[in-house]
Amino acid sequence: MKTTLNLDDGLMRQAKEHALQRGTTLTSVVEDALRAMLLTPVQGGRFRLRLPVVAGTSEPAIDPADRHALYEAMDADA
Repeated sequence: MKTTLNLDDGLMRQAKEHALQRGTTLTSVVEDALRAMLLTPVQGGRFRLRLPVVAGTSEPAIDPADRHALYEAMDADA
């Protein structure tokens, strides 16, 4: 299939030089690069934060439902 692409000038020069050094065509270089990119599995996916759960030995000093108490405790640490 024939198509038109708008590529960065420096990237195009590098691709042409790459093709010349390997005795192949620019088309082959672009096709090979696209194949390699499309065959590479996508890394990561959805991020999932996993926090450790630690069993406490006593009741919390502050009621987590009491926003005012939480703010006071945070200000006291500063």
